Amino acid sequence: MRTGEPLPSVGDVLAALATGLWHWDTAAGLVTVDAEAARLLGLPEEATTLTEAQTRARLHPVDWNEITGVIPLAVAEGTLAEVRIRIMDERGNILRVVRSRSKPAYDPERQAYQLIGTLQEVTEPTPGTQAARSAVTGDWRRSREAFLLDAGRALAEARSTEEVLRVAGGLSMPGFSPDGLVVFGVAGDRLTIIGQHGHQPGDLGPFSNMALTTDYPAAQVSRTGRAVYLSSPEEYRARYPAAWPLARRFGRSSWAFLPLTVAGRTMGAWMAAFTYPVAFTPDERAVLATVARMLAQALSRAEATASERELTEGLQRSMLPSLGPEIPGMQVAARYIPTGGGLQVGGDWYDMIPLPSGRFALVIGDVQGHDVRAAGLMGQLRIALRAYASEGHRPDAVLSRASRFLHGITHDDELTDLRFATCVYVEADPETGLLEVARAGHPDPVIRMADGTVMKRLTAGGLPLGIDPDADYPTTRFTLEAGETLTLCTDGLIETGGHDLESGWRRLRAILEAHPRDDEDDLESLADALVQGVHGPSSHHTVGPLTDRREDDIALVLLCRPGDGRGYGATATVRPQVRRTLLSVAQDEPDRIAEARRHLRELLHDWAACEQVDSAVLLVSEMVTNVLVHTDADALLLAEVAGEVGARRLRVEVTDVGDDLPHRRRPGELASSGRGLMLIELLADAWGVDPRGEGKSIWFELYEPEGASEGGAADDEDPQDEPSEGAA
Repeated sequence: MRTGEPLPSVGDVLAALATGLWHWDTAAGLVTVDAEAARLLGLPEEATTLTEAQTRARLHPVDWNEITGVIPLAVAEGTLAEVRIRIMDERGNILRVVRSRSKPAYDPERQAYQLIGTLQEVTEPTPGTQAARSAVTGDWRRSREAFLLDAGRALAEARSTEEVLRVAGGLSMPGFSPDGLVVFGVAGDRLTIIGQHGHQPGDLGPFSNMALTTDYPAAQVSRTGRAVYLSSPEEYRARYPAAWPLARRFGRSSWAFLPLTVAGRTMGAWMAAFTYPVAFTPDERAVLATVARMLAQALSRAEATASERELTEGLQRSMLPSLGPEIPGMQVAARYIPTGGGLQVGGDWYDMIPLPSGRFALVIGDVQGHDVRAAGLMGQLRIALRAYASEGHRPDAVLSRASRFLHGITHDDELTDLRFATCVYVEADPETGLLEVARAGHPDPVIRMADGTVMKRLTAGGLPLGIDPDADYPTTRFTLEAGETLTLCTDGLIETGGHDLESGWRRLRAILEAHPRDDEDDLESLADALVQGVHGPSSHHTVGPLTDRREDDIALVLLCRPGDGRGYGATATVRPQVRRTLLSVAQDEPDRIAEARRHLRELLHDWAACEQVDSAVLLVSEMVTNVLVHTDADALLLAEVAGEVGARRLRVEVTDVGDDLPHRRRPGELASSGRGLMLIELLADAWGVDPRGEGKSIWFELYEPEGASEGGAADDEDPQDEPSEGAA
């Protein structure tokens, strides 16, 4: 250029430097570019105006998101917005990489940004240069994106404040990793230290419990919500002379203090300190600001999780009582395992209630659902059941009142979320072992007998609680013999893992039969074995969440009547070789004949000869039907298996209070009755009729043949769905 010639225009200078000029008005949604900027964007080399959508189509999607994130940060800090951008062609390939520098300004009236900046093509950094120092493995941008993805994933998985701080301390930022980290929190008007990394114990004492008004960078950031970058000790000393003597002894060269902001609220500050000088370029500031935002979100989630855990534990402590004092002559064990995730409290519960009569009641139930409402209804229902039981009502009356109570609180005119609950209520007499059971739509109890045989104890039942306020709940009475264990559970223990009621029951039966009985803590270990067989380890009297996610809540109660009063394992050395069951069939309950048949199959599930099992089931059906048809009395069925496996004896007695003795009849070919005694005589190994003081008892016996193949099938379907018309 000759002396005296006019200076070239700005556009000519930028064109000579291969630098394009652009202007972006976010309110209008338009981007204006000159000819050089258009060329760099892969457009015809002429000035033009593009919409935001047209501009975005020329840029890599990740880079567009970065631009929109850097602009507010640059406005807040009063700095330039500098971003590297990958320009894409129509086929999605990278055309070139450009550097964008702009000075953004925010118009509060229009609530929009105005940006004027430049575009200039850049090449890969030369090894050994300052630009190359920022690259971890060749491409600084790719390594930064990978770092942010990994950091975001790790922080998102952290569930507690300790885990968040551990992840933050292990972050290795691309090209400029800090050697000291401190997370500050705000408590009232004081600055507190939540956690740190890279400092010795006691080093941070002067910085803890500091007033927010202190002239210290973290305090200022917590007050204002704006980041502070200090690139050198001289800058630190000049801006914060009062705090510099405290920071000088750590020997750092650069510091970044960033706000921890969630939903517009600054909850504290994060300090990253470096032993070497850091210029804090826009790219480096963008990485630090992104990490600070992720760290704030992770700490906020951890705080919410801690509050939720405290609430959960409080609910569990208040809603799930301990089993209380020991019961003379009885042993009890219980478990509660909540479903995974969420509140960790659902609708399942158990309870043990001392009764005015000196007896006690065991209750187990399941309110529909696994949410807060289910937990609330469970708490209300449990209190109501305790109140009704403490008033001295019988089991059927307790459940009737509870059903009416639940119906009343769930069928309010303003409620559309109707709920019901299943329940089993057991009143137990510790002295005699007598159990009185009322059931409301819940799975039947299970008995493990003294010889290890396991079978369902079929009981009468009614509708789930809360469906019909006038529902009835019949009571079933039977005795828990010495050495036997009663199992009550909710369907979560049965059906979890893809099982239905039948396959789940077979799984539990195998666990109950296989569990050893060789120590006095066997009842507790049996409870653990049942839970572990479904979900994995649990601890004694578990009321907290396990490690994996649950499909449904689990409640489990075990009640044992020891053989000699010394403990559950006391009967292990001398096992009685007798198993028996008792079942009553009333005149108005003919459908229970089918239950009697199923009950007998359960008792004979391991009998060696399947044809004898079929014969026994047929004879029981005939005998019980005979009582219901030919008398006005109820039938009482007693079945007993005694002896060693392979040489056992089955004895079945059906008792009634009728005076008429059965007699042999000669039915015609088309007669529908009169064959009962003929069948007994034909199929039984021994039989007879014994008069009683009131009524009579007809009985038969079958003897297990030696060497026969196993044929008992407790889980087979009973082909006789209707009561027989045959009469003995």
